[in-house]
Amino acid sequence: MKNKKIIFLVLIFLISLLFVLFDREKSDEVIDEVEETRAVYFSYIEFSKYLTDKSEIVQKENIIKVLNNLKSFGFNRIIVHVRPFSDSIYESKYYPVSQYVLNDKGKYPDYDVLSFFIKEAHKRNIKFDAWINPYRISNLKEVTKLPQGSIYFQYKDTDVVGITDNGIYFNPASSVAQKLIVNGIVEIVEKYNVDGIHFDDYFYPDKTIDLNSYNAYLDSGGNLSLSDYRLNNVKTLIKDVYSSIKKVKPKVLFGIAPEGNIDNCYEDNYLDVRYILSNSGYVDYIMPQIYFGFLNQSRPFKDTINEWSSMIKNSNIELIPALAFYKVGKIDKYASSGNREWILNNNIISREIEYSRDVEHYSGFSLFSYNYLFNDQYENNNIKAEKNNLKKILSNFK
Repeated sequence: MKNKKIIFLVLIFLISLLFVLFDREKSDEVIDEVEETRAVYFSYIEFSKYLTDKSEIVQKENIIKVLNNLKSFGFNRIIVHVRPFSDSIYESKYYPVSQYVLNDKGKYPDYDVLSFFIKEAHKRNIKFDAWINPYRISNLKEVTKLPQGSIYFQYKDTDVVGITDNGIYFNPASSVAQKLIVNGIVEIVEKYNVDGIHFDDYFYPDKTIDLNSYNAYLDSGGNLSLSDYRLNNVKTLIKDVYSSIKKVKPKVLFGIAPEGNIDNCYEDNYLDVRYILSNSGYVDYIMPQIYFGFLNQSRPFKDTINEWSSMIKNSNIELIPALAFYKVGKIDKYASSGNREWILNNNIISREIEYSRDVEHYSGFSLFSYNYLFNDQYENNNIKAEKNNLKKILSNFK
């Protein structure tokens, strides 16, 4: 009888131990899942410094140096410009090769730049988001100044592309343009082990590029206002991109980085952020460019990030504010009475991150951009101090 009691107690102990271990495993999984995103943008401007016209050996060395710098500082995600001007940093069947990755011989290198970048990032446990400007072909209006092989020449004299006061862009109302954009994204997700697809500069090119398309829409019986028509064009592209990604690789994230000024999202960029953030099937995360200080007169940081958070009605969507490291130590000419804030303070970025951590839906932050963090050309006393403050809050976060 005594032996049976002992066996019973041992069984109870073992069962309890299993429950404890199981709970610990689940806890560990949750910690992994909620790891704070600490992202840095790496734009075509950085490409022009570290890759363009460089030998392939130097290109690879620079990519490794970039990633080592991010890793040593505590960043865990890089957002890389793989398509800044309807081009491609890999060999694509849809887009011409980007001039920003051509080597010192003026050719695409013998290695796959995108594949190498991703593999080296993953070796360091840094996630890789492929950053795409969906509509932009060039910041220039002069066709003669376009790089050889620009995609513009495939579609000139059609409503697929248009020359605007801001440059040359795809027409957001063109079904041909939308299909091309989606196909290019599917190509990336199929061929490469990216962790995310990222849209930035999400701006409607101008107020005239789609007028012929809109008139044809009205002639065919359409009844949306011009504003609603444009909002719908952008919304349709986002939904198509999201669903296309998930069909190929469901774990690849899709996010967009709209302008921080919500009114401008509607009035100038025709991005229906309230709808997108209230429904499923559009984005996994939103990364508003909240490039404002605490003392910005019209868009103070706290009010702005709280407004973005309040619009998220779909609890699966994460809020990852993009912050303006490029403003550190500079006059903020659009901040009115707060225009000297970034000069008089050297802890704005760190304070913004600390404040954001308590905001609902927050899951991390991103900084624009790599050069301002790690290029001595931009360094000033404020940047040095801001980087030290940033290191402290990254190491203290739990």
